[in-house]
Amino acid sequence: MNGALRAALRGTLVCALSLAIVLPCAQASTLDDAQNLFDRGQYSQAADLLSAAIAKSPDTPQFHYLLGRSYFEMGDYSRAIASLERAVELANANSQYHDWLGKAYGLKAEETESFMFFTALSYARKARHEFEVAVQLDSGNLVAQRDLIQYLTNAPPFAGGGDDKALRQIDALAQVDPIEAQLARAQYWVYKKRFDEADKLYQGVLTAGPKRVGVCLEVAEYYRDRRDAARMQAAVEAAMKLDPADRRLSYYRGVADVLGNQRAAEAEQFLRSYLATIPANSEAPSHASAHRWLGRLFEQEGRATEAAQEYKASLQLDPHNREVREALRRVETK
Repeated sequence: MNGALRAALRGTLVCALSLAIVLPCAQASTLDDAQNLFDRGQYSQAADLLSAAIAKSPDTPQFHYLLGRSYFEMGDYSRAIASLERAVELANANSQYHDWLGKAYGLKAEETESFMFFTALSYARKARHEFEVAVQLDSGNLVAQRDLIQYLTNAPPFAGGGDDKALRQIDALAQVDPIEAQLARAQYWVYKKRFDEADKLYQGVLTAGPKRVGVCLEVAEYYRDRRDAARMQAAVEAAMKLDPADRRLSYYRGVADVLGNQRAAEAEQFLRSYLATIPANSEAPSHASAHRWLGRLFEQEGRATEAAQEYKASLQLDPHNREVREALRRVETK
């Protein structure tokens, strides 16, 4: 198919899809272009395109939502909040919009808590409210369900959190999706450092044969953090059976090999491929983590200089990671 025909068909498809979201074809095309930039990790360019579009069509909620998501990925939580608040104002019944506004409030709270406690507390309470609204609007929004449960688990009572609230919400989630509730309960026990209970639940999830690749990858992350190479590998293999084309798998396969101290060349290839092909995004393993595991791989092989380079790259992206800072100090003294 030649390029002109492909472009024409793509434009026709965009216009057809716009009927479902009640957008004129020109706006739908702009939204599609911005989404493509976003998907490639070009968040600043997406924000510029969307800001120009909003100047012409200020009441299009999809523009404000994707602009907020772009600012969120850029770490500009103040502007993310402003855009997502406007999206919610224009489309107040959209559960996804409320959930992302809650995420932005939550990270803004973390950003300000060390020097403006009461401002941070206000943002935290707003986050809880948005998560609650998102779940009320759509109990099947599993991401919002998990965000609310995580908030209730982690937040102190004066910020609206608490064990009783978290456990009640997990019970409510079990009526919607038992597997997701089992994962949420396992995460609750991890937070309480009761790893025996968590381990039983994660093993139960794998034994049940999950149908979603994300479920397997969440289990893999737990065993990564527990430094259990064999069980992480089992979770990764289960994910590969469900969706061998999932681009995140290159990260998990590489980490599993490093953790198991095996197939070093393959592990390096997987992790470098992940860094080269997957844009930095809050919904995928961080590039800082991939660099960290490359550093560990090189450290295991006695390649101290290369390990130091990877640890430094990790710290540039995540400067407050104490474990990576200690690893860098360790290899630099060799």
